[in-house]
Amino acid sequence: MENIKLFITDIDGVWTDGGMYYDQSGNELKKFNTSDSAGVLFLKLLNIPTAIITGENTDIVKRRAEKLQIRHVFLGVKDKVAVATDLCNRLNLDLTEVAYIGDDINDLLLLGRVGLSACPFNAPSYVKKRVDWIIPVRGGDGAFRQFVERYLERNNLLDEIVQRYLNQNSSFNQ
Repeated sequence: MENIKLFITDIDGVWTDGGMYYDQSGNELKKFNTSDSAGVLFLKLLNIPTAIITGENTDIVKRRAEKLQIRHVFLGVKDKVAVATDLCNRLNLDLTEVAYIGDDINDLLLLGRVGLSACPFNAPSYVKKRVDWIIPVRGGDGAFRQFVERYLERNNLLDEIVQRYLNQNSSFNQ
């Protein structure tokens, strides 16, 4: 578990509650929990990249990734294993060095191939049976952050990361 070098995440049902909201003009809306951005920040402090692989193809996800400076974003994906394998090849990694969090049937194949797998608490039981960790929050309630923090805690890195953050943001200490 300590050899994780890439975190990959699904979006709908992990970073969001899985709902699709539409306004009167037909515009799709998603609600993201801003606490997940801390998970991305913690990984950046460790030089561990974050990747998004989602079946949805929406500018909403693209904009969220841009805001968080996530470089590896794959939208409209049908074969998540193929995309993850290709990304690992480009980064000289093996799937066993990947942590992945997903929540539904289209995530099962990738969840079964990575070194560390997780799902939010409200994932279906057939997903829960096939992951290493069930994160104790629902999708859209900070599940990605909880996944990252649990990994950091298990590897005795959380306090170090918090201290790195404080050192880089010394005005926070005043």
